[in-house]
Amino acid sequence: MSASYSQEGYLQENYRLFHLRDTAGQERDFHFHSFDKMVILLDGRVDYLVDRATYALQPWDILLVSHHVIHKALIDVSKPYERVILYLDRQYAERAAPGAGLMECFDAADKRGQYLLKPDPEEIGRLRGLLSSLEEAMADGQFGAQALRDTLVTQLLIAVNRLSPAVSTGDATAETSYDAKIAGTLSYINENLSGPLTVEALAERAYLSKYHFMRLFKAQTGTTVHAYVRQRRLLYAAHLIRNGVSVNKAAADSGFEEYSTFFRAFRDCFGISPGQLK
Repeated sequence: MSASYSQEGYLQENYRLFHLRDTAGQERDFHFHSFDKMVILLDGRVDYLVDRATYALQPWDILLVSHHVIHKALIDVSKPYERVILYLDRQYAERAAPGAGLMECFDAADKRGQYLLKPDPEEIGRLRGLLSSLEEAMADGQFGAQALRDTLVTQLLIAVNRLSPAVSTGDATAETSYDAKIAGTLSYINENLSGPLTVEALAERAYLSKYHFMRLFKAQTGTTVHAYVRQRRLLYAAHLIRNGVSVNKAAADSGFEEYSTFFRAFRDCFGISPGQLK
């Protein structure tokens, strides 16, 4: 099973607000956008994979997904998944409030590799009020409605910039739902992407036979060992490239012994070459 990564969605407006609630058909492959994206969970159970981290979201958690950061939602469809999503044009935010740094929350999240914010109860109250007012303004056709919407988006960004990042690094936070042997394997893989990660060696570390390990791994994660390792290596390589590491070094550091193999895998998965991502 191979993952497919692509750029999805286009933003023609300065911003776009979605309030969605559904139970099926919403799970998507890894993808990225040319704009910045804010996700606020209101209800449901969802694990969000952003760059190299996994976040098991709780209601009113906020994810700040910067442009070109690869991400994917893993939704428990047994419960309605309700969220607010805001797409933002970075240039608009800079024009709307020059020098205010409204997008610094996204920049800081990207720099530290920590995309999760956890508001406290008082902050949740303010956010709830702002989102309610913004949704009402989106449906308002009266005089000054656009100016009101712009003002509320600015207020929302100011409120989010004032939040402190979550204390946890977010790495593999969703792995707690896995069998202990598989959780340990996932942690080991993520910490040793530059080295050899054969099925035989991983099974031996888990004290399981190769075939029992393979069956358990797929049952727990929904994918094969090979596909998971390949996915994590490519995500790590993309992370390194986005942070200024040369393409050749990123390939080597993420465990690809031959550049030609890395290049083909990268292009097949992301739809672009490593050089284009850089």
